[in-house]
Amino acid sequence: MDNSRPSSPNAPPQDLWSSILDSVSTTRSIPSKQVILLGEPSSGKSTLVSALLQKPPPEDTKEDQRKDFAIGYDWADVRDDAEEDTLARLSVFTVPSSAPAYSALLPYFVPPRSSLPHTLVMIVIDWTRPWSFIQELETWLDWVEKWVKGDGSRELEIAKEENRERLQAYWQHYTEPSTEPLPATATVSGTVLPLGPGTLTHNTAGVPIVVVCTKADLIDEGNDIIGSGPSGMGGMVKGKGGEWEEQTDSIMQVLRTICLKYGAGLFYTTPQPATLQVLRQYTLHTLFIPPAPSPAMASAGEVTAPPRNPFPFQHTSNAYDRDKIVIPAGWDSWVKIGFLRDGFDAKLWGEAWENDLDGADDDVGPKATKLFATLVPDNSRKPPPLPPLNNPTPEQVFLAKNYDENAKNPNRDPRGAFRNPNEAALAGIVGPMGSSSFNLPNVERALTEMEGTTAAVNPLNISVAGDPARKLGARTAARPPPSNLSVPTSSAALGIGRTSSASPAPLSATTPNSADDQTQHQALKKFFDDLINKRNRVDDRAATAKSPDGDNGAEEGS
Repeated sequence: MDNSRPSSPNAPPQDLWSSILDSVSTTRSIPSKQVILLGEPSSGKSTLVSALLQKPPPEDTKEDQRKDFAIGYDWADVRDDAEEDTLARLSVFTVPSSAPAYSALLPYFVPPRSSLPHTLVMIVIDWTRPWSFIQELETWLDWVEKWVKGDGSRELEIAKEENRERLQAYWQHYTEPSTEPLPATATVSGTVLPLGPGTLTHNTAGVPIVVVCTKADLIDEGNDIIGSGPSGMGGMVKGKGGEWEEQTDSIMQVLRTICLKYGAGLFYTTPQPATLQVLRQYTLHTLFIPPAPSPAMASAGEVTAPPRNPFPFQHTSNAYDRDKIVIPAGWDSWVKIGFLRDGFDAKLWGEAWENDLDGADDDVGPKATKLFATLVPDNSRKPPPLPPLNNPTPEQVFLAKNYDENAKNPNRDPRGAFRNPNEAALAGIVGPMGSSSFNLPNVERALTEMEGTTAAVNPLNISVAGDPARKLGARTAARPPPSNLSVPTSSAALGIGRTSSASPAPLSATTPNSADDQTQHQALKKFFDDLINKRNRVDDRAATAKSPDGDNGAEEGS
């Protein structure tokens, strides 16, 4: 008897649940989109990032305390109105300025080959520097053209063609937003009109671009100068009445002409949440533009409409409210630009833009930057000019120059401060002392002390009451020394008790004659020599009087 049982079915695979979860995640995967935010410092990029990601704005910080990264990054989930389901994931990349050191890093974080179909470029310019609009747009749009070149791979070329077809189809099938919902089975006509003049002539990769003019609330502000406060960059002087409106309208026409060439939208924003919310809705709508309809799906006269956009944009265009401008891609044309203000030549500005990009000479035609400079003069606060370069004189040259000057200066003798101004200056720094040297108080004091010493060693009690030098010492002790000292040369001063000695002429401190100076020197020398000799003679007499021989002789004589 065969007790064998029928074979059981094959055992389920080990990764059954993993395969089920993978299939569910694949069918309900969250699409990821990204925005590259380009703008100069203090243009309002942080405010736009907060509005796009619906996060609280950063705290107001001073310009010198603000910290910028080489590449800024942030992200957030985009939820439905009921905040139940996550519809997409939005990432935002920012650069602090247009410096090549920053912009060159973006291709490493956002490579075009893999991210081109899911990326939108947002260029930020602000109304505190309206004269820089053209220059900044040229810088950033040129960067976009270089970025999409990528590595030149075949996959990138295919992505660029698909992107271009999608953007062109969006322009050709653009319709004004309507409050009435579209039917689910909507169809479009198979007859597609060509693009208008000056429309989508650039942007061969079909990158969605949005130009955002921030701080538009400053356009019609009551102040006389736009942007003179927070940015510190000066401002555009406000005109009066029609002139001011004509100038701002002309700026808008120029911006719309440039945006039309790249298939870009133009938005003006203010700190008010309403304008920022409109920009966010348009950004999500542009990121989810459906692909272009395939030619194989075309039927007789009609084609099926492309899939619906999960983020419809229901705001109509607005070209007249200067603080709420909304120009979506696909709506504008040269004709509509001319309606805003008569006399504007969109073709001329388009050619001038081309001349700027090509780097043509002025002889070829006008350039957009020069035309815009005449329309909006640069009123920024220029930095003060640098002081002239101070080239110091070499040290040796300076010393040699001063040495030569001092050598020729007759008043370089430092002793000149003690001379009588009526006395002629002596030649040479080092030389014989002039008569003015005796005017010093120390000399007069020395003479007085010498006279006192002489009186102390006078054993003969010779009267010096009439000595002028003695009187001079008394006068010196009673009052300050006189400014001009006459050296005593009387017989009593030159030799005590010797009335027959010759007396030289008195020395005068004010005698300018060199012969008199020599005589004065000799008289002074003789004076001191007589003092020394007299002292020696007095000592000899005293010694003789005390000796025994002297005593005996005295007795014998008596």
